[in-house]
Amino acid sequence: MAAAVTTARTGSVLPDRTRERATSVNQLLFGLAALLACGLVLVDGQMRSGDLLLIGIVLVFVLTVAAIVVRWNRVHPLLVLLIPVGDLVAVLLLQLGEPREGLWMLWLAPATWLATVGGLTGVIAGTVGTSLMFWVAELLQAGPETRGHLVLGPIAIGSAAVVAYVAARRASAQRALLDEQAEYLDHAVERARRQEDAVSEVLDAVDFGVVRIGSDGTLSIENEAHARLYPSDSDAVPLFDGDGVTPTPSGLAPTERARRGESFEGVLTWQGPPGEGRRALQSTARRLVDANGIDVGGILVTRDVTAEQLAVQMRDELVASVSHELRTPLTSVLGHLDIVLEGDQLPDSVRRSLEIAERNASRLLVIIGDILAATAEGAGHLDVRPVDEDVSRVVLQSVESLEPRAAARNIRIDAAGVEPARAEIDPLRIRQVVDNLVGNAVKYHTGDGLIEVDLTSDDRDVYLVVRDDGPGIAEEALPRLFDRYYRAESAGARAVGTGLGLSISRDLVKAHGGEITVQSEPGSGATFVVRLPRRTGAFA
Repeated sequence: MAAAVTTARTGSVLPDRTRERATSVNQLLFGLAALLACGLVLVDGQMRSGDLLLIGIVLVFVLTVAAIVVRWNRVHPLLVLLIPVGDLVAVLLLQLGEPREGLWMLWLAPATWLATVGGLTGVIAGTVGTSLMFWVAELLQAGPETRGHLVLGPIAIGSAAVVAYVAARRASAQRALLDEQAEYLDHAVERARRQEDAVSEVLDAVDFGVVRIGSDGTLSIENEAHARLYPSDSDAVPLFDGDGVTPTPSGLAPTERARRGESFEGVLTWQGPPGEGRRALQSTARRLVDANGIDVGGILVTRDVTAEQLAVQMRDELVASVSHELRTPLTSVLGHLDIVLEGDQLPDSVRRSLEIAERNASRLLVIIGDILAATAEGAGHLDVRPVDEDVSRVVLQSVESLEPRAAARNIRIDAAGVEPARAEIDPLRIRQVVDNLVGNAVKYHTGDGLIEVDLTSDDRDVYLVVRDDGPGIAEEALPRLFDRYYRAESAGARAVGTGLGLSISRDLVKAHGGEITVQSEPGSGATFVVRLPRRTGAFA
């Protein structure tokens, strides 16, 4: 890729013709000055030696033609000095031809040229050589009025040569600096092109769409995946919200929102009407700011999540179907248990067992209803009927029912920290929460350990703490622990569950106006804390 860029750049640069242009321009200016000076001599009409004047002007003309015709960039640089040296001879002839017209000032042109081209050596050679020739011309045409020129002429010539040398050195230094900067910019442009090509290749290789949006809302970069997700004719395809049936209002499509400067995350839209062949797209937009905090645009990332959404729908449909199928026989079981319990001739031990079965069947029916609500309607649709109740009684009943399962794995449940605490709660729902937390502590424990259950209260809230010394929860699993259907990988080898227990528990606690939190470190167990307000007015 770098070779291609270099070749393209090299092919577009013209050959360096600086020496040719400089030689031509300098000689043309000198020739024009010599021509004007000779014109003044002709107008005056008092030439001392017309032959020398003519030979001098012809020599200037020949040198000017040579300066223009010869390709000086193709010859040795020192050969360029032949032009100013020839000009010195021409000036000598012109001054000998007519010294009274001040033609001696033409010595300045070749002298400064030699200083410019030859560097310090050119300054010395130009000043000394020009002064010598100047003196020869002055001495051959000596007169009272020209004596001062013998001193002033070389001084003027040397000063002009030094000034020209300094200006040439400064121009050379600036040219070198510009060349260095140009080379640096060349490398920077080449590096930027390589980086741009690499970024383009990476963006085109991923399977999610990426769009760079400018501060004015224009699309500056678009990868191939985004072009596939939003083809040119996609405007004719209707968009629907995350539920798949509500049409997305005009102007609220993810791309349009991102171009207006909005930021959002995980916005789900369906491309196409309900039915087969539609596509689910999940979009996230972020704004970009520069080092000064100025908004410079944004990035829109779009993923095709059709397969994921269809899998979620199939899973929810399966769970709902199974739950419905379980509810029918369970309702029948409860009905028959109620009929049997209405009899007066049951032994106390049998009645106690039937009451336990009836109570747990009722709880199971509630759990099935919660699963249906979680899969079909989501959080916030759980039925909670608070009454004034001693929370410690509910907690101790849960601990008592789970102790046999814990004892079978040599796990001790310590409920000594459970204090009496009254609050307005739904006993059945809070029992479900406690069963879930303590049951999980038993289920995911490696065995031979301790589970502590504490209950305390203050003037406003009741606090339930379930703490174990088991393997703990991985750090990466904590943020998603209360998500529906989520199960940490570390738990997979020890127990099987639906991934709904903690999600339903969180929703039940929220329905009471409280909150549930967790703290854990791998190898140090986990601690769940449930806060419940004591009065329904706190969350009504």
